[in-house]
Amino acid sequence: MSAARRGTERPSDTHRGAQGREGVPADASTRHDAPQEPPAPGPAPARSSDPAPAGATATGSTATGQTLALPRQRQDTVPDPLVLTLLVIGDDPAGAFTAPYFHESGGPRIRLLRARNLTAAGRLLTDDVHCILLDLPDVLGGLQQVLRLAPGTAVLVLTDGTDDGETAAEAVRVGAQDHLVRDSVDGGTVTRAVRYAVERKRADLAQRQLTQTRLLARENRRLERGLLPTPLLEGATGLRFASRYRPGRSRALLGGDFYDTVRTPDGTVHAMIGDVCGHGPDAAALGVELRIAWRALTFAGLGGEELLRTMQDVLVHERADEEIFATLCAVDIAPDGRSAELHLAGHPAPMLAAPDRPPALLPFEAGGPALGLLPDASWDRIGVRLDGEWSLMLYTDGLIEGRIGKGTLRLGQEGMIGLAGQLMAAGLGGEELLDATMAKVRELNGGELTDDVAVVLLERQP
Repeated sequence: MSAARRGTERPSDTHRGAQGREGVPADASTRHDAPQEPPAPGPAPARSSDPAPAGATATGSTATGQTLALPRQRQDTVPDPLVLTLLVIGDDPAGAFTAPYFHESGGPRIRLLRARNLTAAGRLLTDDVHCILLDLPDVLGGLQQVLRLAPGTAVLVLTDGTDDGETAAEAVRVGAQDHLVRDSVDGGTVTRAVRYAVERKRADLAQRQLTQTRLLARENRRLERGLLPTPLLEGATGLRFASRYRPGRSRALLGGDFYDTVRTPDGTVHAMIGDVCGHGPDAAALGVELRIAWRALTFAGLGGEELLRTMQDVLVHERADEEIFATLCAVDIAPDGRSAELHLAGHPAPMLAAPDRPPALLPFEAGGPALGLLPDASWDRIGVRLDGEWSLMLYTDGLIEGRIGKGTLRLGQEGMIGLAGQLMAAGLGGEELLDATMAKVRELNGGELTDDVAVVLLERQP
């Protein structure tokens, strides 16, 4: 019987593969030369003449004659690590793959599935197919389709060996792991070829994943340099700067939070922190653009509402779709350090603390909407009084959205203020304060925070 007919016929239950796949032709039971698979250990299977439907239960009798319903034993609940599945695609005119499996002493057993063409193969390709053998007239054309159809599966090609290996060499160059010559097909050759092809494919995939990880890490470092800049505070005597950035647990690499701090020639210190909705490289790239735009506009002399309006224009022109927005908090500290101007665009208000008074939020009632939400939005200036020694902390909402314990209660701004107040009362400041705050927030959350966190701390000391 030709392989074309075998690929279309449905085998009987007694000749199904070890994992419930149709791996043996229906007429294999009549062949005296076909090797038989050894019976699997465990309960005796149901008779092929009376197969139980999927999900049905078998029955057994106790010593008292009562009938008990026994669950049907599945053959694929514990996969055999010594069995590799080979899917043969082609007509197999020489009948080289009629046996249900190939086996070499000391090696794995190669269970066979057969498909007449690529369309039929697509229905058989699942995660338990370890290798594919192509036996097609246009083996190179079929190889390219198989590589697209099953990019993670090892592939062998079967050749006639009449073209001095040119077809085999080209197939390996295109993406096959190895080739077999039709006249040399036997149990040992097939077993070794499949085993080595599977290992080569695993090594190729591991190397590709390592390369992609390295490229991603390199790209992330470039983006992080844009998100986490070096502050330009030369000449700002008595002012100490500290910052922390931590991407969310589900991203693990990058987020959309960004910040910056610069001092302009007139002595004004400008600080900014923002958050692009979303996560990952796209949000990070947009955050980098907004941060660079803010620094350039600040040095160009723009400030207040005019700067925010221009930042919104940048966001609108650079975002991928109209639903993307960004929150922003901008603080302009006077050269003498005794007053500041605050602008809020949908962002949490900063926290201000001083030795003679507990931490508190700056006024936020006059804040405006986030950038990118309203085309004609306006942002009012909020005046802030700063006297003597003070600490000003800017943060993104990831810091205050962490959970408290196993319930649904969030830390919130009040909880964050209380936590920071306790740490400041213990004498912490600068980077120690930020490290302790981040550690305590993660502890209360029961692990890493799900959202990105950025924190900027400015402290004025006499």
